[in-house]
Amino acid sequence: MEWEVVIGLETHTQLQTKTKIFSGASTEFGSEPNTQACVVSLALPGVLPVLNREAVKCAIKFGLAVNAEIAARSVFARKNYFYPDLPKGYQISQYELPVVGKGSMKIQVGTGDKAYEKVINITRAHLEEDAGKSVHGAQEGMSGIDLNRAGTPLLEIVTEPDMRSAAEAVAYAKKLHDLVQWIGICDGNMQEGSFRCDVNVSVRPKGSDKLGTRREIKNLNSFKFMQQAIEYETQWQIETLEDGGTIQQATVLFNPDSGETRAMRSKEEANDYRYFPDPDLLPLAISENDINTVKTEMPELPEAMKARFEAQYGLAHYDANALTSSRATADYFVATVDTDCDAKLAANWVMGSVSAKLNADDKEISESPISPSALASLIKRIQDGTISNNAAKQVFEAMWAGEGDADSIIESKGLKQVSDTGAIEAIVDEVLAANAAMVEEFKAGKEKAFNALVGQAMKASKGKANPAQVNEILKKKLGA
Repeated sequence: MEWEVVIGLETHTQLQTKTKIFSGASTEFGSEPNTQACVVSLALPGVLPVLNREAVKCAIKFGLAVNAEIAARSVFARKNYFYPDLPKGYQISQYELPVVGKGSMKIQVGTGDKAYEKVINITRAHLEEDAGKSVHGAQEGMSGIDLNRAGTPLLEIVTEPDMRSAAEAVAYAKKLHDLVQWIGICDGNMQEGSFRCDVNVSVRPKGSDKLGTRREIKNLNSFKFMQQAIEYETQWQIETLEDGGTIQQATVLFNPDSGETRAMRSKEEANDYRYFPDPDLLPLAISENDINTVKTEMPELPEAMKARFEAQYGLAHYDANALTSSRATADYFVATVDTDCDAKLAANWVMGSVSAKLNADDKEISESPISPSALASLIKRIQDGTISNNAAKQVFEAMWAGEGDADSIIESKGLKQVSDTGAIEAIVDEVLAANAAMVEEFKAGKEKAFNALVGQAMKASKGKANPAQVNEILKKKLGA
């Protein structure tokens, strides 16, 4: 039997606010345990939550970015469950009336000839507070509770079960990861827990419309682990069904060391949480004016910028796509081109040498030792014929190493290209006189001989002669 995997994602995105969603406590990462656990986080008697306006703005930004419905009225609810890191005994979340409704996001899966685009539908995105965390091993034989994260604002983004492979799920997660950083609502730091994915996986006979029983893989904070977890879980479910077993709905964890998933607990249904509207929080009202105000603060979105790069700068779709892979890369490119250097050359340098050096040094583009204006200066020296492409690579390496700007390096290393026609003619004449056999071969119709003569001329000039002029003068001298 052929099987089909069905996947949906729930992504907990930590919002970039300075304070928690219902209190003024700091959200700064890395503080000593429980130093950011305020009276609201601790659920002391008599305390009341106050909604963070900035968290609401973040939710609106996301809704606008995915063309989603933004609710004029949404409601906070109490999600009841008992766990040591949740002092209240309930989590404030949203259930029936979330702040962001249906939207969608287009993803690209694969590369080259096998690449295809797909639309992933977003069911909802709701605001909620994070819980604290249990700390094991801090004291021998004991576990502790750190409530610093308790009350941290989250936007939980839920998709429809639209994905049919691990590759599609990872492509969606990466696109979402890029988007929330692009619009400035999340720092995207997966190691610190700012972006965590729960993946719902089920399988069914190919061609069936009926969904299988799902198992939820919790708290995946790596795209690599997500791929491995989905592939293992899919195979496990298929083998279980083919062996005559049944799938029980469950919450499972992925062990990156073994590459396997294991059941943690049976999966709760919504009624197990006994949701009801939180009596301490009024319904959240968002007006058209609120939405329009946020809209004016939105950056140009990746798809719009991609189209603009193709139209304004004449870039290929592939180049525009690569340059808008992150907002920092796009901003770097735009800042380079804004200095009137050639856009195609700038794109090639940003995607090529700059990207390669950043990867080798494990740096973000914001940490590049070569600023956009410095890169533009180098590109202009290629454009005006001051240096050759080969010399430009030497200049780039020296600039990266902090040896100075393009002009000073060109001067100090003697890399200026010879463009004087008389000087190049003299070099060509010497080459022709010294290579009579090659000249005869060219005249006999051997095109390779011409390239060899160009190489000899460049060698004689120590690589400094302008290649275009060398070609032109040689053709003229040979009557080509």
